Amino acid sequence: MRANPYRRRRNGVTMLELVIAVAIVAILAAYAIPSYWSHVARGYRIDAAAAVYRAAQYIEANAFAGVTALPSGLDQSPQYGTAIYRLRLEPGDEVNGGYAVEARPVDTGPMRDDTCGTYRLDAAGTRSNGAVAKDGAPSTDDCWYTR
Repeated sequence: MRANPYRRRRNGVTMLELVIAVAIVAILAAYAIPSYWSHVARGYRIDAAAAVYRAAQYIEANAFAGVTALPSGLDQSPQYGTAIYRLRLEPGDEVNGGYAVEARPVDTGPMRDDTCGTYRLDAAGTRSNGAVAKDGAPSTDDCWYTR
């Protein structure tokens, strides 16, 4: 039996197959991209909390040297590269026990609208976040990942 000589052989993809493939990719991207960004934001938050602890450790180690500002590298999070959070040292008073370190998101950075807001640690070990008081904001423990 011979093949029909007038029938052409197709070697491509039909428009329907292409539309189905694009739809599948779009559905996967709709779930994957937000999940990816939530993991990136979690990494930034963990790095900000670690930076606050590093700065507090530096202050405690140099308490007798009269530290009034954080040195380069300890004044931002991440420690190297483009800053996502800026750290600053607040002077001591009777409320914070001697000092407080604050990590505030950079105004133009990716964490500027983060629900955890500003990370704050004082000499007494009290942790807080500037945005936790807002409705719908996560608890301090959720922001500092202590659970």
